[in-house]
Amino acid sequence: MNDVMTLRFLAAPTDVSEDGLTVQAGRVLEWIDKAGYACAVGYSGGYCVTAYVGNVHFTRPIENGDLIEVTAQIVHTGRSSMQVVVTVDAADVRERVFKPAMDCILVFVAMDEQRRAKAVPPWKPADAAAAQLAHGAADRVAARAEIRQAMLAQEYTEAGTAPREKFRFLASPTDVNWGGNAHGGIVMRWIDEVARACAMGWCGDDAVAVYSGGIHFTNPIHIGDVVELEARLIHTGPHSMHIAVHVRARDPRETQWRDTTQCMTIFVARDESGRASAVRQLVPVSEEDRRLDAHAVDLVRRRAELSPLRFATERVY
Repeated sequence: MNDVMTLRFLAAPTDVSEDGLTVQAGRVLEWIDKAGYACAVGYSGGYCVTAYVGNVHFTRPIENGDLIEVTAQIVHTGRSSMQVVVTVDAADVRERVFKPAMDCILVFVAMDEQRRAKAVPPWKPADAAAAQLAHGAADRVAARAEIRQAMLAQEYTEAGTAPREKFRFLASPTDVNWGGNAHGGIVMRWIDEVARACAMGWCGDDAVAVYSGGIHFTNPIHIGDVVELEARLIHTGPHSMHIAVHVRARDPRETQWRDTTQCMTIFVARDESGRASAVRQLVPVSEEDRRLDAHAVDLVRRRAELSPLRFATERVY
């Protein structure tokens, strides 16, 4: 039974954003989901589904051609769930000095052959560093539930006047995971793309993701489903744009939509030199605008109250 998984590879030209230099955030989210999934399957001994992704911090850009190391490790288990901390480190392939680029926490649920949740072996930390991560992950269980309820309590209606971006397409066979559905990493890439389009439409400049949280997966997306993503700007800071994203899907032969995923993601505008630039401020107009603006501020407060997870610093190979 293995509780750690490390993937190592080169960032490819197909991973980069429009600038041709840095890797798009959505691609990094795919990497962390793959590493987390491999770790969860190795530990549980069977198929797993992504239930939650949170605390996604992008700490520095990853460049085309960088050597990438994605490490996933189990840090906490419930009856059928596994909390997995994933770190992404990047290095110039010639120098091999790895520096942190991203970290986050994922929750996977182990499934049996009938796709029902099954029990997983209890996990115990092997050393002090693992125990510290385990403590931090355990502390987040209750806070995550509270944040989830706060997000679910919000209504997004036509009464909102804030800018929106909407994508709609069919889930294709290339999006499939080992269970026959669109895998979580692909969905997170879609979320990043629609949120980035919304952010760039508002600021008129390039925009990069710096944080994503509260990514709750509630229903699977089947191959062939019509998928609809809507991103709505709900709050701005001096340089930041807070964007709520909702994903839903339906069989194209039916009319009933089902909610599949929701999250909050934060983008920062950057100028031609790559530095953060000032953002035009969003002024709430309707009661819904004011409520969602206050909701975004509340989420920032809740997350600021959490103790940071402690990770290793740069290292040389």
